[in-house]
Amino acid sequence: MTDPDEIPTAERGPGLRTVAGPLERALAVARKRSELLLLIRRDLRVRYAQSILGYVWSVLDPLLMSLVFWFVFTQIFVRSVGETPYILFLLSGLLPFMWFQQVVEGSTHAIKDERLVRSTALPREIWVLRLVLAKFCEYAFALPVLAIFALAYRTPVTWAILLTVPAAAIQVVLLTGLGFLIAPVVVLVRDVDRVVRIVLRFLFYATPVLYGLPDVVNNEQIPTVLRTLYALNPMTGIIALYRSGFFPDQLQWAAVLPGVAVSLAIFAAGWWVFARLEHAVLKEI
Repeated sequence: MTDPDEIPTAERGPGLRTVAGPLERALAVARKRSELLLLIRRDLRVRYAQSILGYVWSVLDPLLMSLVFWFVFTQIFVRSVGETPYILFLLSGLLPFMWFQQVVEGSTHAIKDERLVRSTALPREIWVLRLVLAKFCEYAFALPVLAIFALAYRTPVTWAILLTVPAAAIQVVLLTGLGFLIAPVVVLVRDVDRVVRIVLRFLFYATPVLYGLPDVVNNEQIPTVLRTLYALNPMTGIIALYRSGFFPDQLQWAAVLPGVAVSLAIFAAGWWVFARLEHAVLKEI
């Protein structure tokens, strides 16, 4: 396979393109799928190049975080949260959220810190797609941990485990759209980087990672407008889909369907913004 440093470069100019239609841009990306796979492989190889444990970190990092939360919420706090076994409940929400967080954080420098963006003839969208898919690979590497805990606690698995596939597909759409929005804007407005970090901290607690979805959507003490806004958080419904195979009562379609609609809207908006800002971004970097 070709070395990542041998990706073909443009012969002249900064690689500016005219603003093409959505279909033309999508086809351009599809034609470069081999280069996309090459960049994903490069990202994974560079990330773990000098690491002794290598890909084990994809499992160890979320596992250690889960153990900390498990100890705090089940051994220190007397009020129970989530469902039993809590470690499985926690991991099934934490793993996809970490994928979400890593992509959103990575999008803030997906273009501005990548030296090959200007010098290659690749569609610029690929620099976002390779980030989304590389982090998906890391998420997939950690999934066997869920199976281990499910077996250890003899947790029943229902047909809803199949919803993991559409959940991952929806999350790819969401993250790609967010990447298309964030990556070019952060080049032109540097403060976006700080805003992203603040929003991610808020979203961690505004998403059912540490607790269950029914604790919010079925809680009549929470104002209806807040519960509606909560359901519009795309990760709320996505995590519900991931968990439904082990915890069927977490599947709340009233939260899933709005999240799917918002994910598609974010993707469409991101695609449009990326196409419109591409020329300005290339001049800036």
